[in-house]
Amino acid sequence: MKSVREVFKIGRGPSSSHTMGPERAALIFKKEHPDADAYQVMLYGSLCKTGKGHGTDRVLYETLSPVPTEVIFCKEMPEDVTHPNTMDFIALKGGQVYDTMRALSVGGGDIQIPGREAEQSEDVYPENSFAEVMEFCQFRTLDLAEYVELTEGPQIREYLATVWEQMKKTIQEGLETEGLLPGPLKVERKAKKLYDFRMEHDHPQVSETRLISAYAFATSEQNADCGTVVTAPTCGSCGVVPAVFKYVQDHRGLTDDQMISGLEVAGLIGNLIKQKASVSGAECGCQAEIGSACSMAAAGLDYLYGLSTNQIQYAAEIALEHHLGLTCDPILGLVQVPCIERNAVAATRAMNACNLSFFLSDTQRISFDIAVRTMYETGISMNKRFLETSEGGLAKMYGRRNTI
Repeated sequence: MKSVREVFKIGRGPSSSHTMGPERAALIFKKEHPDADAYQVMLYGSLCKTGKGHGTDRVLYETLSPVPTEVIFCKEMPEDVTHPNTMDFIALKGGQVYDTMRALSVGGGDIQIPGREAEQSEDVYPENSFAEVMEFCQFRTLDLAEYVELTEGPQIREYLATVWEQMKKTIQEGLETEGLLPGPLKVERKAKKLYDFRMEHDHPQVSETRLISAYAFATSEQNADCGTVVTAPTCGSCGVVPAVFKYVQDHRGLTDDQMISGLEVAGLIGNLIKQKASVSGAECGCQAEIGSACSMAAAGLDYLYGLSTNQIQYAAEIALEHHLGLTCDPILGLVQVPCIERNAVAATRAMNACNLSFFLSDTQRISFDIAVRTMYETGISMNKRFLETSEGGLAKMYGRRNTI
């Protein structure tokens, strides 16, 4: 299993798989072919169907500039294309093709280049399931944050300190910005409105939901506006962990050091999901993005509240289990509807999962590891129209709204 750095990446939105991944691949190809007269990029699957809405073509043009570039949206899937986020890079010189490179954007900003496995980041953790992690921690008398630090070294805290600062900065920027998000949907930013909203008798529970939702909207709206965010574990689900962590820090008076420990635990959960399943909406639906983010947030909350390792895995399981089957159906291919609101709903669900794990951990029947395997099996069995293609679900119905 790889470093939690692979879960938390700082970059530009709106999509880790559709903008961050293609950008990384384009930078590699450009570096290897600096003398090309022109580039072509062929986009397949979900990259083809929702690439314009996600800004894939824009980021490719910007990254490969100033060399003339043609981005081609290929509606037909070649037989040798097996991953839904596949792209072929072509370098031309004197009008002739002189080299190509295939890249897969596998979620969370990660890419794979077939035949170049040696270039992938190395495994850091020998354990590959929560059961293995818990067994090791019990043997060594460690909590989960201590386990992450023991495995990755103290430098991981320095990295996560930068991550936490960026999360807070993104929330603040989102709360200070009003107006419409880019694109034909004309979606109004709502974070500031939620944050400023006051009732005559603001019940604590209502206030909690409002503030958590405001922080989730702030982060997700920044992502939709191509701002700088932290994948957690993806851009499309980047609002969940920061929202609940910001709320808890403010209302519990926790230090940044404590929040970093919480991020270690949240990152470990995201890491396990990436290892055993997927965090890609194009591969497993939004259950893999929002469901994973909710699971990470719930586990991190449990740790910050001082709950046991078993309660932490129960919270992570509850959060993931109750997102099973969630489709990825962004309207017009934009990471706006239902994505932004979905982050706020998942953030409040993470709080609920945390509370339930405190009361009911001795009644658990489904382990976190089982929930992860179930999510993956559900995702790969899901109709392709519901896997970030904008061909099913809300995206389809929105397109037909005038005929219903």
